[in-house]
Amino acid sequence: MFSYDDWANRQCLDAIQAANPVLRETIGRMTHILAAQQLWLERILKQKQSLPVWPDLSIEECIELINKVASAWRNYLSASKHTAKTLEATVDYRNSKGESWLSRVDDILTHVLFHSAYHRGQIALQLRASGAVPAYTDFIHAVRQGFVEAEEWT
Repeated sequence: MFSYDDWANRQCLDAIQAANPVLRETIGRMTHILAAQQLWLERILKQKQSLPVWPDLSIEECIELINKVASAWRNYLSASKHTAKTLEATVDYRNSKGESWLSRVDDILTHVLFHSAYHRGQIALQLRASGAVPAYTDFIHAVRQGFVEAEEWT
């Protein structure tokens, strides 16, 4: 699913770049997707937050971030032996409001995927409303076209 998510994020970023003019708010939403993905991985790994939840990045910086985030998740998912015990483990963190929370790893992984899909849908609406063509990021499309392989990230 993370392989699909990376593919869909890249399709969305390509559609943002193809829009004329490029809409600043779509870049902002895309950087939010990526910054949130990075933040959740940092929480799992008990690392300090390295980016704000809504960073103000250029399209070029967004491209760099998409590569960095995809690589970090790929490394985490392929290096970890995810068993029922590790997926049920809890992560203690503070959210952007400073509230303390405890979440299971499997819930975080699911949230990361759904959060991205939610915001990609918003980007698609923004692009369509501006007259641009949104990315076609349906999962079944990715599979049928061979863009996503089930074993790609293991």
